Amino acid sequence: MTDKQTVVLILGSGPNVLASQDWPSEWFDHIVVMNNAWQVRPDWNALVYPEDFPADRMPGAVSRDQKLVDASAFVPTQNRFGGFVYAGGTMAYTTAYWALSALRPTIMAFMGCDMVYPASGKTHFYGTGTADPLRDDITLRDLGAKSARLALVAAEQGCACVNLSSDPSALLFPRAKPDALRKRCFSLDLDRARYAALREKEDALGYHTPTGRYWEDVEKVDPNAVAALDQGWRDLFGRHAGAAKAL
Repeated sequence: MTDKQTVVLILGSGPNVLASQDWPSEWFDHIVVMNNAWQVRPDWNALVYPEDFPADRMPGAVSRDQKLVDASAFVPTQNRFGGFVYAGGTMAYTTAYWALSALRPTIMAFMGCDMVYPASGKTHFYGTGTADPLRDDITLRDLGAKSARLALVAAEQGCACVNLSSDPSALLFPRAKPDALRKRCFSLDLDRARYAALREKEDALGYHTPTGRYWEDVEKVDPNAVAALDQGWRDLFGRHAGAAKAL
């Protein structure tokens, strides 16, 4: 069973991401980085970045084995999984949905993506930066719920989400050790009927923005309806959190 695992490591820009510099590449099948995290280790396979990412922060050279993933690639993918209002507008979730579609993993392991920011000191591995989740944004109001939704969508695709961080985190994923990912099978017992009902509620609301620029239609979005969906994802994930265990 374990030899069939396809492990994708997803690296964000949190201070603890530097711990991943010492992890052997053999532990992972793909390493996907977002924004500035390409600086953490040179053996990344895909860099996912938004349309407003500064050109002077892009890598100077890209090998044949490395792929640049911009909005033209990840917006259609995120729309296919429900769109930004439902799935979340942080690069961590956007990157994960792209990886889920493009790489077909059985495990997505996150590091540097906790989205918990200190009032002072380093907020990112490179010092301080602007944190998306601190914006007043309809897609960022319940980061934990968005992680619950991602975990359940991934489970429906046969993939488990785990958090390699040991720090406080907005992610509700089970914690894991990077050296144990190929030795264990992580599973989530998905209630497919309740899962389908939540996806149907999303479709009924119709908060879809094909361009990905959801902020241009934000006046059409009912925050209470989104909050109810978020609670639904939290409840469904929480009901089965005990089943998200290593076998």
